Amino acid sequence: MSAKIIDGKALALAFREQIAQRAGALRDGGKPAKLDALLVESGDNGARVYAQNQARTCEALGIEYELHLLTVGSDQEAIEAKIDELNSDQSVHAIMVHLPLPDGVDTYHIQEQIDPDKDVEGVNPANIGNVVYGRSMRAPCTALATLKLIDSTDIELKGKRCVVVGASAVVGRPIAVLLMNREATVISCNKFTVGLKELCLSADVLIPAAGVAGLITGDMVRDGALVVDVGVNRIKDEDGKSHTVGDVDFKGVEPIAGWLSPVPGGVGPMTVAVLLHNVVELAEERG
Repeated sequence: MSAKIIDGKALALAFREQIAQRAGALRDGGKPAKLDALLVESGDNGARVYAQNQARTCEALGIEYELHLLTVGSDQEAIEAKIDELNSDQSVHAIMVHLPLPDGVDTYHIQEQIDPDKDVEGVNPANIGNVVYGRSMRAPCTALATLKLIDSTDIELKGKRCVVVGASAVVGRPIAVLLMNREATVISCNKFTVGLKELCLSADVLIPAAGVAGLITGDMVRDGALVVDVGVNRIKDEDGKSHTVGDVDFKGVEPIAGWLSPVPGGVGPMTVAVLLHNVVELAEERG
């Protein structure tokens, strides 16, 4: 029996309808939601295209969008100065920084500098710390998106064994904390963990987030387990064409898992929706 597919696109579309309604209410009240995004140009058109797509998505939901471009070669000082400017601007309530930043720039310090009350992505260490203490749900967007996909299955997390493969600061670790806050039993591991297969087989909920294509194979998944694939990897097929895959061998795992999210079309669309939800929420909080 094949796994039930968690359709992240459909879930995100339904969530976006709610976001659009709230954005409309803010706009009608004369205080529209707005996202201010910072992009350091690198000569890679991909980053600019992503920002343009983000602008179109915001427009479709009634959210204003302003892209602040810094020229190729902008250094730590220039980026910090721009963030200081946005932090001080009372009309700005939601700030994000497009990654990656140029070589030599301390990404952690840049994220730390964003005003926690304007940190729409939940990447400021202060916000991540509040998530650990259970005082805030402004966790990194991918972590919240993962939780929303799990919630869509109506599976009760309390007491379940959840194995998170990958422990990055803004993905794997926050996911583990959010699961702990739901009283799940959480095991955090990584691609180097000894006995990884056995740990994965013990999971009621398996969340690969290691960034290794095909890391999780069918013989590593327990029958009926819920598998949410957070990995995003670009690989080339036999014809040399690039395409996106997750950390899960989808064809091998689908006949075994009870629930399975695809890549693309799983966590990704919901991550974007969570970001936009946070924009509206921040605008509502500022009144």
